[in-house]
Amino acid sequence: MRTAVVIGTGLIGTSAALALAARGIAVHLYDRDQGQARTAAALGAGTEEPYQGKADLAVIAVPPAHVAAALADAIGRDLARAYVDVASVKGGPRRELEALGVDAKAYIGTHPMAGKEQSGPLAASADLFEGRPWVLTPTRETDHEVLNLALELVALCRAVPVVMDADAHDRAVALVSHTPQLVSSMVAARLEEADETAVRLCGQGIRDVTRIAASDPRMWVEILSANPGPVADVLSGIAADLEETVEALRGLQSADEDKRRDGAAGIEDVLRRGNAGRVRVPGKHGAAPAVYETVAVLISDQPGELARIFADAGRAGVNIEDVRIEHATGQQAGLVQLMVEPRAVAGLQAELRERGWALRQP
Repeated sequence: MRTAVVIGTGLIGTSAALALAARGIAVHLYDRDQGQARTAAALGAGTEEPYQGKADLAVIAVPPAHVAAALADAIGRDLARAYVDVASVKGGPRRELEALGVDAKAYIGTHPMAGKEQSGPLAASADLFEGRPWVLTPTRETDHEVLNLALELVALCRAVPVVMDADAHDRAVALVSHTPQLVSSMVAARLEEADETAVRLCGQGIRDVTRIAASDPRMWVEILSANPGPVADVLSGIAADLEETVEALRGLQSADEDKRRDGAAGIEDVLRRGNAGRVRVPGKHGAAPAVYETVAVLISDQPGELARIFADAGRAGVNIEDVRIEHATGQQAGLVQLMVEPRAVAGLQAELRERGWALRQP
């Protein structure tokens, strides 16, 4: 691949363009919002100049509702040798394209499983897809050269290719992406009218659960409008769990010992099933989940403090696998939780204490 046209310069389109440009691909950008395309170009994602000729690849990075129309237009103009889209829903756009009577041999639906709660080109980064699954949904009609160019795109973005059926993909993302967004938003919505005293008690747990609730509502309405059935199916299962959990909690309030016992068993059941499901979530780089231990360090809210901790961990020869920061309410301080391999805990604790850090129980 030497040339690519990216149509749509939001978070995903600009990130793909940045990754391609960084690896020497000549990228040409197009967006109905010229200011957004100009911003992407200024970030180094490519040029706004139209490509003269036939590009190797066209990447359609528009909302799901507009994918089929954008593809039909690009294919009709013979813009590229191969066409991919990166929308988060796959079955609907392909059926719409077929309904338009477009020859789809040069097209393959794809979906990089990466994103942020922020949107737009300013949130983009060339490493957004690194190590992340990138779903490809070829059909019997997909041309081999087209599949190879799509795989090359995935490789250039340093993602991990995963081949799936389009409708199976849509059911999967309903479970692992679309439903979590709605559940996060519903939990965050409880805070809108909450008493200020309650909100001041927010800790890392509520921050974790509601992080993605900061996402753009308009973008998510478009995504969910393209995949409503599978998402509704998942939510129906959650609704059944919620109903049983409410009943179990009411049982715990009862003066009847049998009802309290049944209530406790119901709560334990949902928590245990949650444990079992959480274990199945892939770990670092998509590998099997690893068990880490936490070293908690008291830190002041001053410039350079995190860098010092990481540098001191490096001197101890310890790799920080993950990190969380819990800020103390009303204080310019917090607790940094460093997740490391169990065998590294003793050495890291000794190094940090020697360098004057105050350790706490996580």
